[in-house]
Amino acid sequence: MKSAPLPIAKTPDIFDPRSGSLIERALFNHRLLVVILCAVVTALLGWQATKLSLNASFEKTIPAQHPYIQNYLQFQGELTGLGNAVRIAVANPHGTLYDPTYLDVLRRLSDELFLLPGVDRMQMKSLWTPSTRWVGVTEEGLEGGPVIPDGYDGSPASLEQLASNIARSGEVGQIVALDAKSTVIYVPLLARDTQGHTLSYAAFAKHLEALRTKYAAEGVEIHITGFAKLVGDLIDGVRVVLMFFALAVMIATVMVFWYTRCVRSTLLVVTASLIAVVWQLGFLPTLGYVLDPYSILVPFLVFAIGMSHGAQKMNGIMQDVGRGMNKLVAARFTFRRLFLAGLTALLADAVGFAVLLVIDIQVIRELAVAASIGVAALIFTNLILLPILLSYTGVSAKAAARSLRTETADAAGAAKHPLWIFLDRFTQRRMATVAVTAAVVLGLAGFTISTQLKIGDLDPGAPELRPDSRYNLDVAFMNASYGASSDVLAIMVRTPEGGCAHYDTLNKVDALEWQLRQLDGVEATNSLALLNRRMLAGLSEGNPKWYEFLPNQDMLNTVTAGAPRGLYNDSCNLLTLYVYLRDHKADTLTRVVDHVEAFARNNDTKEVKFLLAAGAAGIEAATNIVVKDAWRQMLFLVYGAVVVLAFIAFRSWRAVLVAILPLMLTSVLAEALMVALGMGVKVATLPVIALGVGIGIDYALYILSVTMAQLRAGKNLSEAYYRALLFTGKVVMLTGVTLAIGVVTWVGSPIKFQADMGLLLAFMFLWNMLGAMILIPALAHFLLKPKSPGGLTSAAVASMPVKADSELAMTCATPSTSGR
Repeated sequence: MKSAPLPIAKTPDIFDPRSGSLIERALFNHRLLVVILCAVVTALLGWQATKLSLNASFEKTIPAQHPYIQNYLQFQGELTGLGNAVRIAVANPHGTLYDPTYLDVLRRLSDELFLLPGVDRMQMKSLWTPSTRWVGVTEEGLEGGPVIPDGYDGSPASLEQLASNIARSGEVGQIVALDAKSTVIYVPLLARDTQGHTLSYAAFAKHLEALRTKYAAEGVEIHITGFAKLVGDLIDGVRVVLMFFALAVMIATVMVFWYTRCVRSTLLVVTASLIAVVWQLGFLPTLGYVLDPYSILVPFLVFAIGMSHGAQKMNGIMQDVGRGMNKLVAARFTFRRLFLAGLTALLADAVGFAVLLVIDIQVIRELAVAASIGVAALIFTNLILLPILLSYTGVSAKAAARSLRTETADAAGAAKHPLWIFLDRFTQRRMATVAVTAAVVLGLAGFTISTQLKIGDLDPGAPELRPDSRYNLDVAFMNASYGASSDVLAIMVRTPEGGCAHYDTLNKVDALEWQLRQLDGVEATNSLALLNRRMLAGLSEGNPKWYEFLPNQDMLNTVTAGAPRGLYNDSCNLLTLYVYLRDHKADTLTRVVDHVEAFARNNDTKEVKFLLAAGAAGIEAATNIVVKDAWRQMLFLVYGAVVVLAFIAFRSWRAVLVAILPLMLTSVLAEALMVALGMGVKVATLPVIALGVGIGIDYALYILSVTMAQLRAGKNLSEAYYRALLFTGKVVMLTGVTLAIGVVTWVGSPIKFQADMGLLLAFMFLWNMLGAMILIPALAHFLLKPKSPGGLTSAAVASMPVKADSELAMTCATPSTSGR
């Protein structure tokens, strides 16, 4: 038989400071020291945060350990035009490229680009670079030379010679437009400049924009594509996103104040959450990290999580003060009630981020580290510092009384609020059955739709930006004007030393090339085998009957000797087969990669091997494979960790099911929403999928922890859930709606993937909140409902940790236990 609950102390005079856990005593008995230490840390890390830079790295966005990337890195120095590069198309809007004024502008622009820091000058290519050459068949045999003729002076004769050279260069569709109205300057980039400094993409993109503005004033149109320019545009967009972050802070502040009507507590909750952001941003440069466009969302998520937990602490203190407790006692009791639930929830958040470390992409791993640092900071700022600060400041007396308005009305016999009456119905069999059935139907429908979720990009151009962005318009111009797409997948063919021209090897390359050209999505190919076909026809007066690949080794050797080095390397032990794709959509990449892998299995020998992959499309194909493998593994790990943490908190497998099943429904529906929004699983979206699980468990932990404590105290499910709604449920709804409103403003972002993330996160915040409000009581009806009035099932009681009666009295104190 349980003894009567002990009275709750109202003033420090009758409160024993030696009560509570060791952690509570260490913190609250030395409050001033804790505040001073936090202030010092905030000042130091705030100063460190001023050193944080915003940049990106091409190497960090690729899965460095994947076999495709390992092959690419092994031969990177011998591959031409297949790494990190920008393509700059210079168009003449008033004529063709055979214009002396246009060619002079092109020359000067090419020279300026050549001198920019970070440019791989040996590999740069334009009409004016000596490496751009022509080869032709004359009566005297093969002849060649630079495309720009010797002694070029802009005269009609020189322009006529230039046109002849371009026609024989094979560059039409490569660096010369099909309509001859523009040419491309190909600018490969180094990871570090000549001084050894990491290439600043933001600075490089600014240089490009300055050159665009300068030469556009001279009558040409300039279109720029490539990773460096994309990152520059993303960084520009990120600066706009910072305004959305400020807007989200304002919205959260207004919503919390609207709920509390207490200025001091509202400011403290917001301040504590912002301090965690400062700590996070301060730790990043200390550990050698930078912010990039993919991790720019993390500070907001840390702030959002902090607001959720901070509002719970503030609400608990406010209610206890309203019951007549001293502010210090109220702060300690709230800490005692909610610290374990808050700590478990934050650990679940941290696990949601930490599992991203299994993904072999450095930019995601750095995001995981940054987010984990932020969550660790929240343990100190929101679970510890905030209650201590509130123990000094207290809350407004009017706000405290207002927080108990519903409870006071109950004590007076007034009717319950209509919303509480509605939610309470889900603890009854009829509505619980309806809710669970609806969840099952939604889950099945969502799962059916989610099976159509694709891996990788689903749109042409850069899906990170909007379709009408300048970058994507430039991509569209390139694709329309040049036969060779910028989406290039390169297949490396490794041969014995000096064996790249052997007939058997080139014959296999020729066969693979023909097969690839039959695939949907492949627009063109290029290789040494194709050059041999063209040269044979050219040496035969252009007769198409001779467009053939002949078993003539002398002929192959002759053609190879004069072939561009981009088709093979200096040691003649590596051939490159270029595959120009219509786009880089997931289906296109998968189709081509699967075909090449099947061909390699059937045709590889000990000496000759077909290796994937280089080029922008090849790297993206490898990234898609890594993301696909990590996707389900990540969800398995995060759910496994959350299950373990929930079991530690509740010690009941039934309670774990009640907490986890709504999260699983949210995950399924979020994937279905991604299908509806045309989003694929990729580097930008993968973290959000894991995040939905980590943040979603917060709501369940707060609702269930109070509900189960009330069940143990002898309440039936309806009354226990009602007490949970009054104590934590109101704040769960507040934070869910507030955070959803904050992130949905991102739809106005110029960065499309951030706009998509705003919609996805808003959905997750709202749906996790609804799951906590509706599905948890419905599932509890079937899994946690007591077999007899006033108690849990015997198994659930046996599995729950024993608590003192005094702690039960403190947990969600009611009028009868607070001495009112």
